Amino acid sequence: MEFEGTHGSRSTHDGRPHAEIPRPAGAPSGVPPMPAGAPPAAPPRPATAPPAARSGATLVDWLRASRPEAAPGVWRYGHVPRPEHAPDETPLRTVLAGATISFLVAVLLWSLLRNGYIPYWSVPIRLFTPGDWWRPLGGAPVPGTGGPVALAVYRFVLFAGVFGGIGRFGRWPYAWNRLVREYGPRAQIALAALAGLLTVALVRGDWLPLRPLVLSMLPYELTTPDAVFANQEMEDTATLLLTVATALPFVWLALRRATSPAGAAAAPPPAAGGPDLAVWPELRAAGLTEAADRLAADAASGAMNDVDYARIRTAWEHTGQAPDRQAAFVREIHTRGAAAFLHPSGARSLPGRTATHDLALRQVRLGIVTDTARNPYARRTTGLALDPDVLGTGMLVVGPSGSGKTARLVRPVVESLSLQALAGQAAVVVVGSDAAPLGPDESFDVVIRVGDPASPHDLDLYGGTSDPDRAAALLADVLATDTTDTRRATTTLAQLLGPFHAVHDRFPSVPELRELLDGGPALLQTLRASLERAGHASLVRELDARSRQQGADGDPARHLADRIALLDRPAFAAFFDTSGATAPFTMRALEHPVRVRIDLPEAGHAEASRLLTRLVLAQFLGRTVGRTDRSRFACLVLDDAAHTLTAETVRGLQRLRSAHAGVVLGLRTVEDVPEHLRTALFGAVGCRFALAGVTTWDGKRFAETWGTEWVETRDVTSRTVRSDEPLTRVAHAVRKLVTGRAVTTDAVTVREVERERWSASDLAHGVPPGHAVLSLTHVRGEHTPPLLVDLRS
Repeated sequence: MEFEGTHGSRSTHDGRPHAEIPRPAGAPSGVPPMPAGAPPAAPPRPATAPPAARSGATLVDWLRASRPEAAPGVWRYGHVPRPEHAPDETPLRTVLAGATISFLVAVLLWSLLRNGYIPYWSVPIRLFTPGDWWRPLGGAPVPGTGGPVALAVYRFVLFAGVFGGIGRFGRWPYAWNRLVREYGPRAQIALAALAGLLTVALVRGDWLPLRPLVLSMLPYELTTPDAVFANQEMEDTATLLLTVATALPFVWLALRRATSPAGAAAAPPPAAGGPDLAVWPELRAAGLTEAADRLAADAASGAMNDVDYARIRTAWEHTGQAPDRQAAFVREIHTRGAAAFLHPSGARSLPGRTATHDLALRQVRLGIVTDTARNPYARRTTGLALDPDVLGTGMLVVGPSGSGKTARLVRPVVESLSLQALAGQAAVVVVGSDAAPLGPDESFDVVIRVGDPASPHDLDLYGGTSDPDRAAALLADVLATDTTDTRRATTTLAQLLGPFHAVHDRFPSVPELRELLDGGPALLQTLRASLERAGHASLVRELDARSRQQGADGDPARHLADRIALLDRPAFAAFFDTSGATAPFTMRALEHPVRVRIDLPEAGHAEASRLLTRLVLAQFLGRTVGRTDRSRFACLVLDDAAHTLTAETVRGLQRLRSAHAGVVLGLRTVEDVPEHLRTALFGAVGCRFALAGVTTWDGKRFAETWGTEWVETRDVTSRTVRSDEPLTRVAHAVRKLVTGRAVTTDAVTVREVERERWSASDLAHGVPPGHAVLSLTHVRGEHTPPLLVDLRS
């Protein structure tokens, strides 16, 4: 069974000096061989649980959680959709006033009934009970009959009817919930304690007719000599039990929120009406019941984690409807269970996770949309998440140092893509400085430390191509600057790379390329003689044309030589090998679920690091667009993309959506992008992040991109009231003396005006620390308005 190199069990850290990609192990059938007669080994317990398991839920609960459809960027795990518009809520002051007034009305009415100021209130109970229970002329009930109990029950029912009816009219539960929502759990504890003390006092004072009801049902002693003491002891015991029973509900109400763990949300409710993912309905529908039972048992026992689930599900999707692939899939499941179809590294999860992930939807949670008027009501308090369908439109993150660009945005995205790579769903290449916290080495298959002699891997300067023209176009875009003609630079490089490749069957190393660009006579003459002996007349003409142009006005060779000299340093002597003795990393590895991290020596080699970042970006864009298999998402993450963008790379960003690939660009300021490319850059990416601390110049670019919207404004005009009536003037004078303000009337004008969604000043001064204003775009074209998001939640 062939899974396109997605699965295997061989470790990538094999100690070799260079490795291009982690190769899949095992036979092409996809089923790793086992010793004859050896029983299938139980898979080890995974070290990392899914996000729900950390809050007390299991993998099965995670699979069965609801994930309703939502707009782009919504964290769908346990998401509860909100209405588009806010409900018309009564102000809290009005709610509390209504509840207080209705409570006083209920107290007054019950006081009148209890003290007999409302006559005939006991007539209904007398009409529906035997007449011998009552004394004549509306007197008290006769002792020893059912009258006392009936009267006590009637009083309690009447009390419940008065307070229940008026409480419903005064919306007491709603007022309670509003108080708790406004002031938090402490308000609930205080209100519950106060209500409990008041209720206990009313019960013991017989103002609330619960104690008389209980005492009327006690079996009193009437014949024994000690009947008085026995009855009193029985009443005291009943009163104590009643007091405790009355206080317990309020104790539970006060401690209900206090005992819940802070910051740990309960598992979301299971999906209603959807398929149960925990029992693998896709396999059962295909008739593979035994394989589905094996996987369901591993999920229930804890031997499977979320990466295992995503990896096996991806492998099943790759089988299609081919019977031979399905048979190989079943054999692998029976052999390895939850450990089937392992990533070539053999890893089943990352060493540690810093973010919350939902691999069922390939989402990573970044924060919470704040509950402010600047955000649409339907998005407030919802989680913000990114997935490949959003990253596929490109992502631009702008924020100064210390704003959380790397820790709160870049690293969670890298972590999510690395988990997806372990599941065979993605390939990720992350580029950053050697000091950037982009994850431990164990989280990657290939770690390239440019400038470090101990680096186990190398980087190909020419992107793995054997075509001199393509290599020349690639290097010209990388080495050229704003003052360099890219077309002439491409021609210059092609005139040198073509002849050199024809003679040596390889491209020149960095020192050789520098010497060629400098026009070294000895090297050019040797190269020309070799071409003449080999009969390459056309290449000889190319080399002669280069010799004639050498040193002429406008010749880009000297500038290109100065740029390539940045890499011709002792620190990089062991890198960019072209001799064929090693296998440097190339972007061809994106055909596999590879995880690559490239560390650049920014300290002491800042310009060289920028040049290498530009090189990796150009190679990525050229390779992903030309991929034949686009089923796996490919993403390049640049932690610092300053001075790396060119006109060609910006045009390449727009072609990534159809190539199932994406790029994440991190910038400290928009000023690090050439002026003529800034507008095109903002138009090429679909996801734009402005972190706290951006300047007004940067904010202006975001404000122009997000445009304007129609908003409703209210203009209030106050006018002093003047009256000719003596009494009115006296009343106004007294009011002014008391309040200190003149009596005025307000004229309100409501109109719609067009304003910027977020102005440059708001972005520069109105975004709190740890927050960001962002907009997202889906590859289908759906987009979200700018949202203020708390990245610390």
